[in-house]
Amino acid sequence: MKYMLIMRSTDEAKKEYQSRPFEEILEAMGAYNESLIKAGVLLAGDGLADDMTDNFVVDFSTDTPVVTDGPYGETHELFNGFWIIQVGSKEEAAEWASRVPLGPGSKIEVRRVTEMSDFADYADTPAMKQEAAWRAERGEQLA
Repeated sequence: MKYMLIMRSTDEAKKEYQSRPFEEILEAMGAYNESLIKAGVLLAGDGLADDMTDNFVVDFSTDTPVVTDGPYGETHELFNGFWIIQVGSKEEAAEWASRVPLGPGSKIEVRRVTEMSDFADYADTPAMKQEAAWRAERGEQLA
């Protein structure tokens, strides 16, 4: 099963983060990433830039989508980065999420990534056949 670990932080977490030497943070995250790689569970992962000049939100609450500066109107909780892991169970995903080297004010939201098997009832539809073809072109397994 694939899970996405979503790193979120509050203003409290940002203050704690800024009080630590950046090299210490890099080393802790590097060690965590290395453990994911060595265990063979890491599929993808990246941090997100804090620089607000390149970030934006597309709001679909009107007929014509509206693009505004972002990521949010409020900064009480920010999405800072993510990992996508392939593990055998929800419990294993929780174990990996619990190991992320974060401090007070930070959270890891864990979401299961859908797979083709989640849409088995629709496998014969044109849209799902096209999706399967695209995944096959990219060499993805169609679990």
